[in-house]
Amino acid sequence: MPRPDTIAVEEFLRPPERTRATISPDGARLAYLAPWKGRMNVWIEDLDNDRTEPRCVTADEVRSVPEYHWTADPRWMLYTQDVGGDENFHLYRIDLDAPGAPAVDLTPWAGVRVLEVELPARRRDIAVVRLTGRRGSVVELCEIDLGTGALTVVSGDVMDASSVYWVGDGSVLVERLTAGGDRELSRTTPGSGELRAITTFSGWDHPLALFPFVVTPDGTGAWIGSHRTCEGGTETDTDRVRLVRLDLATGTRTEIDSHPTLDLDSRALAVPTLPAPLIRDRATGELLGARYLGERQVVHALDPRFAEVLPRLQALSDGDLSSVSSDRDGRRWVVSFSHDREPGVTHLYDHATGTSRVLFRPSPHIDPDGLSPITPVTITARDGLALPSYLALPVGVEPRSLPLVLLVHGGPWTRDAWGSDRAVQLLANRGYAVLQVNFRGSTGFGRAHMQAALGELAAAMHDDLIDAVDWAVEQGYADPDRVGVFGGSYGGYATLVGISFTPDRFAAAVEYVGISNLVTFLDTVPEYAKPGLALNWFRYAGDPRDPRHAEDLYARSPLSRADAIRTPLMVVQGANDTRVVQAESDQLVAALRAREVDVDYLVFDDEGHMFSNPENLAVMFRAAEHFLARHLGGLVHEDRPGFGVPDHDTNPAR
Repeated sequence: MPRPDTIAVEEFLRPPERTRATISPDGARLAYLAPWKGRMNVWIEDLDNDRTEPRCVTADEVRSVPEYHWTADPRWMLYTQDVGGDENFHLYRIDLDAPGAPAVDLTPWAGVRVLEVELPARRRDIAVVRLTGRRGSVVELCEIDLGTGALTVVSGDVMDASSVYWVGDGSVLVERLTAGGDRELSRTTPGSGELRAITTFSGWDHPLALFPFVVTPDGTGAWIGSHRTCEGGTETDTDRVRLVRLDLATGTRTEIDSHPTLDLDSRALAVPTLPAPLIRDRATGELLGARYLGERQVVHALDPRFAEVLPRLQALSDGDLSSVSSDRDGRRWVVSFSHDREPGVTHLYDHATGTSRVLFRPSPHIDPDGLSPITPVTITARDGLALPSYLALPVGVEPRSLPLVLLVHGGPWTRDAWGSDRAVQLLANRGYAVLQVNFRGSTGFGRAHMQAALGELAAAMHDDLIDAVDWAVEQGYADPDRVGVFGGSYGGYATLVGISFTPDRFAAAVEYVGISNLVTFLDTVPEYAKPGLALNWFRYAGDPRDPRHAEDLYARSPLSRADAIRTPLMVVQGANDTRVVQAESDQLVAALRAREVDVDYLVFDDEGHMFSNPENLAVMFRAAEHFLARHLGGLVHEDRPGFGVPDHDTNPAR
């Protein structure tokens, strides 16, 4: 097909008209996020009455609402919000029977951070909230009465818990880290609070303990993702993550479901907006299905009724099933789909009649035919490790000797997956080939792939990225002299490693909220998260409290090789970032400017680790668009030339 028009950054970043829809428990109403005064807010509408207008039920003009929850009581809805990206999320209640009434902060303490919200099927009058910050870094489990807002701490005085889980019988499950870096699970005795050990999870199973852990509705077990299962009374270790039932009385693990080659999809445990690995019955909390993820998604039905519904849902799109919600009766379903060119298309399906209809397309202003297909490819690293990857090629351009952008995911304990990514599509629309690589350490490809990253920061993990670039050049897709690297968080660290450890390999680099010094980064991790470092950063990279480890960590830090950096660099930082604090960017920029190295530096005073405000995203991507075009030769959309591109450092004092 002919080359499509260059789409303006603002069009790519325009908030969706609607997104993240869910159906009410009674099946009568739809809730979704949509713009109000330039920010995404919660709206509701009647599904069967066209005469009523949708109404906005939240009123946040400062920052988009990231997450909302229907409750069993049709009067109440919940949502979370932070301030300026500081990730200190509070839980708010909306009274749907009182339009215009202000939202009520159910966690009104300065510095509190809501970590998780659960609405148990057995107790429809409460929300169960796991939070920290009320008593320093202590993690607490609380029940909040939905009607009165009264908060009851049910986890008692457990001071050293890394996590706590609600059972519903007066007891609480307590997870603590052992001196050896394992995770010990115990259960409190109702009344006395005495702890009884249940089992221990090896810290090697997952560096962030991000396998699902869901207490069964009857409180006798927990559904977990595990590398260990029990067959015939004998526990065995496996490479893949399976769905297992943990008996909370005996600690015995019994396999519920697995896939012969794929891991259980656990991405949502790190990014809550992604689909949950377990699909559950709204009325009972029982299991309906489990998601597995390879190049594409596979869903296993675990309930006979859902086995009838699932193929009807999947037939609605050639994408991967994303959000799933149903009414309490399991009759009406609202579902959306991941897709490489038209993501988020949302459907209503009625299982009683077998009928369906499209409710909305989030971004109808963008023609999906003009976007690039995302193609799964497997690249072989120099030591033989398979690197599952994704390649996007610009539409209407001969795929030969193109400028290439290596787009590196964060984490590093997460993964890239098939589907639409606006950064990928924006870059491909400008004429770049875009390569995403699941380097060693990425999750979802088995334990061996993940643990191949032990001790390999700025070493084999970086070699994987270089090998992927070499593959793209050898295949003829990429011009070796026009390769750029772009990443955020760990991807920002990898970007800086790329231009400091291999300074001649990249022609341009864009990094945001990236780590420049592993020692100072680990020292400034939020207090509540520091105990978990034993499972991930300390184990995979080193503990800076050990002088030998600190020396090695610094040697693997881009700041230690700042004198080697000569690649054109753009740095982006959120001033309120609590994960990778602004000092990580400041110290690198200062070191480069001391050598009179030209660095574009953008600081956003109202953003944190995850940028949210559309105007800030537009500034960032407009600047990146011009920066990469200048150094790699890509295209620039010039309908509004210079829009959002700062003439100088956005914060010259830094």
